[in-house]
This record gives sequence, structure tokens and C-alpha cells, in this order.
Amino acid sequence: MPTTMRAVRKTKSERGLTVEDVPIPSIKSDEVLVEVEAAGICGTDLHIWKWDAWSRNRIKPPLTLGHEFSGTVVEVGSQVEHTQVGDFVSAESHITCGMCYQCRTGQAHLCPRTRILGVDIDGAFAEYVAVPEKVIWLNDREKISAEIAAIQEPFGNAVFATLDQDITGKSVAILGCGPIGLFSVGIAKASGASYVYATDINDNRLQLAKTMGATEVFNPKEGGDVVDRLFEANQGLGIDVVLEMSGSPIAINTAFRAARHGGSVVLFGIPADPVEIDIAENMIFKNLHVTALNGRRIFETWFKTRWLLANKVVDLTPLISKTIVFDEINDAMELLAKGDACKLVLIPEIQSPRAPKVASTWRVADDVSDHGTVQHR
Repeated sequence: MPTTMRAVRKTKSERGLTVEDVPIPSIKSDEVLVEVEAAGICGTDLHIWKWDAWSRNRIKPPLTLGHEFSGTVVEVGSQVEHTQVGDFVSAESHITCGMCYQCRTGQAHLCPRTRILGVDIDGAFAEYVAVPEKVIWLNDREKISAEIAAIQEPFGNAVFATLDQDITGKSVAILGCGPIGLFSVGIAKASGASYVYATDINDNRLQLAKTMGATEVFNPKEGGDVVDRLFEANQGLGIDVVLEMSGSPIAINTAFRAARHGGSVVLFGIPADPVEIDIAENMIFKNLHVTALNGRRIFETWFKTRWLLANKVVDLTPLISKTIVFDEINDAMELLAKGDACKLVLIPEIQSPRAPKVASTWRVADDVSDHGTVQHR
């Protein structure tokens, strides 16, 4: 094995990323070394590339980015018990303490001491990544491709948010068709929602929502109150379950107005600033069930995610706009920043024979960007 590898790094406190040679990580006794086959680019990575206020307050360069990935285990530590060399794996990006109240009561996704791969420690935009065994997730190579395996981590966010409510036989509206929202469209459709409505201000995102199974789609910029249009499409009734996935203040208020009396609203999008809501009229008097969620349950959600993807219940392939190589990273970030791509997947240029080569190529030319999350999920 070589001693150095290529990696995508945040090296300076400024906009942009750098590709450089760095030492291959040395693993600790409880870690595994994974040869990366594919790594998904997240909205969090985009914020780090932009070097916005959140990034300046959180990221400490130099840092290798990347928390969504799949690959093959090539080395295991002396205390590793369940993972073997040759395993095809992904990982939960949140490395929790295991000892706090949240961790010990089945709420590890809320651990206040969480360290995040590619945010707090070096991540997977590299040829190799070192990961604690406790967050490793075993994949079935015959049932899931490297690209799809790489993006099952963010897909889990949508699984968690969408399946928090009983949606079978119910009308569902998804406000915001970034990747998480589009994932949710597919999940709602596959879960037997009677109608799946999607809203976004980008027509190409709405076209992808149709591809993922939306019954009808609406652009709020195209005349009239989108709430009236949702009611009209839903036989004059309010929506049973509304998923707010954008973080837009307008969309958040729309969610409460669109929900039927006694209905449910799930808040998952993260606003950049405080949002003003008429709590009396739009929540209390309507007897709404309101849930605010973040991330996914470790590892409960992963089991649901694996079943949905391995059995092709939800197909994420249309949402992968392009696969890229390291040297294309800054151009790829420009695409995301302009809203000219949905999910981009980074493929290391040099891979071992066990890891199938995936060429840099356009998969779908449609235009879909992340919903603007400023905090990693």
C-alpha cells in the first residue's frame, strides 16, 4: 500500500477547496481503514467551500471534507471485532460519545458530544478514510451500487422525517425539493400516501419530483396562493401531513396554513434566521401535531434505509446529476451553488481492482440544488 493519497481539503480560511497529497491515515485500535469508492457531496460541504459564517465558526483548517461515502475495508485495528478486510461499507457520520443521557436512552442522534466526519475530523473526500468501527455500516455489493451506498446517509434523513408520521392512505405535501425533499417524495410514494404534492420555486426540481412519484407539483411563484392550489388539488381539503424541507420562512408558514385541522406538520428544513409564526391561528386553533426533527436515528433508521434501497423500493438514481473526480471539485461546487445539480458523487481516480471504476459523467442534466442546510444533518 502507498504511504500517501490524494484528498480534497479545506486548507485556508477562504472560499474554495484544494486537492493535495497527504499521508494515508494511521488507524487506531478500534478503527478501520476504508478505501473510498464513492463520496456524496452534501450541502454542508458546499457551505464549507463557500466559507460562510457557519463554516468560519465551526471548521478548523486544514481538514479533509466528506461524510457521505462507500468503500472497501483494507485494514482493521487490533480491537475491531465485527468488520473484516474486504467488507463493502458506509458509515454513520455522527460519532457519538456513548455515555451521555441521550446515548444511553436510545437517542444517540442527539448526543451533545458528537463529532462529525468531514466536519470535526478528517473525512472521506480522499482515497482512504479512517473510521471507528462502531459507526461502520455493512453494505451488500450485489444489491446496492457504490454511488447509491454513498448517499444512503442523507437518504436516512428523509427516511427519518417522512416515516415519523403514519402516511399510508394520507395526503402528503413536501415543501422544498432539494435532495432531502426529493428523497421524501420517493419515500412517501413508496409508503402508500394517497396523494403526494411537492412545491418548489425551481421548475427543474419539480420535474424531478414528478420523476420520484409526486402526484402534482406547484411553483409558488406561478400565480395565486399555493395553499389554495394545494386545497384545490386535494379535493378542497387541507393536507394530512406536511413536510417542510426547505427552511424558507415563507414555506414554513405555508406548511401550517396548508395542513388540515388536526393534521401534522414536520419541520426539517433549517431556517437561516428566526421565523415569525401566528401560533394561535395556524397551530393552536387548528389542533396541529407539530414535530421538529434533525438527522436520523442511529442505527434504527439505517435498517429502514437499507431495506428501501436494497429492494429498489425507492430508486435514487435519477437524483445523481454527475459523478466527478477530485480535480473537478471546485467546478462541482459552483454547479451546486448556482443550483445546477442535485446530488454529485466524487469518485477517487485510483481504485483497487475490487472497487469498480466509475467514470466522471453526467447522469441527469436536470437542475436541483440542496435545500440550503446550514447545519450538518
